[in-house]
Amino acid sequence: MEIHVKRIRQGKNSTLSELYIDGEFVCYGLEDLIREEKIPGSTAIPAGRYKLAFNRYGSMNGRYKRWYPKFHKGMIELTGIPNFSYVYIHKGNTHANTAGCLLIGNTMRYDKNFGDYEVHQSEKAYKTVYKRLSAMMEKGAVYLVISDVL
Repeated sequence: MEIHVKRIRQGKNSTLSELYIDGEFVCYGLEDLIREEKIPGSTAIPAGRYKLAFNRYGSMNGRYKRWYPKFHKGMIELTGIPNFSYVYIHKGNTHANTAGCLLIGNTMRYDKNFGDYEVHQSEKAYKTVYKRLSAMMEKGAVYLVISDVL
C-alpha cells in the first residue's frame, strides 16, 4: 500500500504538499525547505519511497501517548531515509515546528509577511490521518512516496 505526498509550492523556508490516500486528497503537508545539502532539523525529506513504521520510544512518543491514549500506538516514522532519523508525521503549523518531519493540517495559508506556508487544523488532520494509517499499517507494509511537482 502506498500513500503519496506531492510537493506543490515552496516558500522562503517551507515546502507545502498535498497528502493522498488511495488517490483521495486527505490534507496538506508542510516541511522545511528543500535543500541540496542537509542542514540537521531544517531540511525537507528527500523525494523517494519510505516504509512507515511505529516508533514506540522517546519523549515525543510519550507526549502523544498522553495526548491520545485511546488510539496512539507509536509515532508514525518514515524509515530508511539517507542521513535522516526519527522523521515522523505529526501535528504543527509552521516550518519552525517540523525539525525535518512532515506536519499535516486540513487547511493551508501563505504568510506574505514572512514568505512562507503554514498548515492549520493540524490536530484534526493528525487524528484522521493517524487512525487511517495505523489501521493500514496493522494489515501490512505501507509506504509513503514523496514527489516534487513544484
